[in-house]
Amino acid sequence: MSHYYRLVVSCPDRVGIVSRVSGFIAGQGGSITEASQHSDLASGRFFMRYEILADSIGMSPQALRDAFAPIAAEFDMQWRLTDTRRRPSVVLRVSRESHCLVDLLYRWTAGELDCEIACVISNHEDLRGLVEWHGIDYHYVPVRAENKANAFAEIQRRVEAAGADTLVLARYMQILPPSLCEHFAGRVINIHHSFLPSFAGAKPYHQAHERGVKLIGATCHYVTEALDAGPIIEQDIHRVSHCHTPADLVRFGRDVEKAVLARGLRWHLEDRVLIHGNKTVVFA
Repeated sequence: MSHYYRLVVSCPDRVGIVSRVSGFIAGQGGSITEASQHSDLASGRFFMRYEILADSIGMSPQALRDAFAPIAAEFDMQWRLTDTRRRPSVVLRVSRESHCLVDLLYRWTAGELDCEIACVISNHEDLRGLVEWHGIDYHYVPVRAENKANAFAEIQRRVEAAGADTLVLARYMQILPPSLCEHFAGRVINIHHSFLPSFAGAKPYHQAHERGVKLIGATCHYVTEALDAGPIIEQDIHRVSHCHTPADLVRFGRDVEKAVLARGLRWHLEDRVLIHGNKTVVFA
């Protein structure tokens, strides 16, 4: 399997960025196998993602970072260079619904998600057998009204002990405290139905059926302190009609949710998502 360095850049837009970065890589003998750029004319911001064949550059990732740093400073860049030999660590968090978890575990075992799943954390015991069958540690951390602070402190401890780069809320039915959202900013991915704010609360698909909606969908986004309002990574829809029952809508919704979450997580793991305020640039 080929080994790559990924260079991801966000900076004020100006003439010469592509030339300077590409020239630097060429000067190191580097072969760019994939290049993506975007200029946001409204904000004057420039975004870039390069994949570089690692074997074409005769230096370590850290040496390459050190060599690139003066250019980054010159252009006032926010940037990162990742090495695909290091597989990111992911912690999944679930409650009782299994469709997103099952889909992610299948894609992981099939090699579609290039990561290590460090563990699964849940506020219920229901999915322990499924997770442990895959050889993954399962941690039960109940979250009750009287113990929420202690529960989330324990969750944070387990996530940090696992060395997690990314947390995925795979239908985890608990609201994260602001402190945890801030601590893991840009690293927590959530999935929810796209009926909000019209059909909030219990049984949103049943509410949507009563209203006679024609489209149902799902949204994958980064978690922030603002509930279900973080930067959107991916969305999709499924058309429905008067012939469909609430159970049909729930079934269609689950299909959309798991597909959207898997795409969003994969793009995140591949460094294809750049956060820009409360929006994202996605080089998918």
